[in-house]
Amino acid sequence: MLTLYVFLGLLVGGAGFLIVTLLRRGNSRTENAEGLLIEQASRLQAGRDRVSFGTIASHNAPPTMSDHYRH
Repeated sequence: MLTLYVFLGLLVGGAGFLIVTLLRRGNSRTENAEGLLIEQASRLQAGRDRVSFGTIASHNAPPTMSDHYRH
């Protein structure tokens, strides 16, 4: 029975630690133009990668239900 209380204590303590860590971090936004440009470049590159490595580009075939294709 003691091990159950220890386990629950560790579980609650870990959850509390994660909550405090996430709340301290906050929803900070990028404050300078350089960071915004980096984020924009990453977003554009991700879009290009989705097109380049998609089903049609890789297999020269239309997407199937297993590809989780989204319009």
